[in-house]
Amino acid sequence: MARLHAQPLCVASALVVPIVTLAQPSWLTLSGIAPSWAVLWLLPWALVDGPVSGAMAGAAMALVLDGLGGGGLTQLPALMVLGWWFGRVGRRGQPIYRSLNLGLLAWMGAMVVGLSFWLQLRLVQGLDTPLLQHWAWHLCLAQALITGLVAPFIASWQLLLWRRRSTS
Repeated sequence: MARLHAQPLCVASALVVPIVTLAQPSWLTLSGIAPSWAVLWLLPWALVDGPVSGAMAGAAMALVLDGLGGGGLTQLPALMVLGWWFGRVGRRGQPIYRSLNLGLLAWMGAMVVGLSFWLQLRLVQGLDTPLLQHWAWHLCLAQALITGLVAPFIASWQLLLWRRRSTS
């Protein structure tokens, strides 16, 4: 069983996500929207370390990012579910080696995060205007697309690195 959470270097890699989220490199955006860095980090982590560790890592990442962002919206339920689901995919199915599969999983993960934000805006805060609906769908689709396009490069590199660390 992999134990990424017991290796300080792997845990320290989680600090890169808030830094990159705050920095938001402009050359890596689509219509000014950056990829979901939390999904790009969580996907390989959960695939290697399993569903329980994935859900806990998703919760920790969401709490850090929610503390930085504010605004009343949270990523906590979406990242916990994604961490658990990615971990189940990593444990139950064949090992994922193809970059296209990582891109598709990252795209679905970013859609889940985007739909979670949309649902919170609609149900919890009661905002239901046509402009908000258009904005929310634009944000969700753009972030999912850029996340899915970047994932084969970033997530596959992390997956290879963490698989090597977990076996040694």
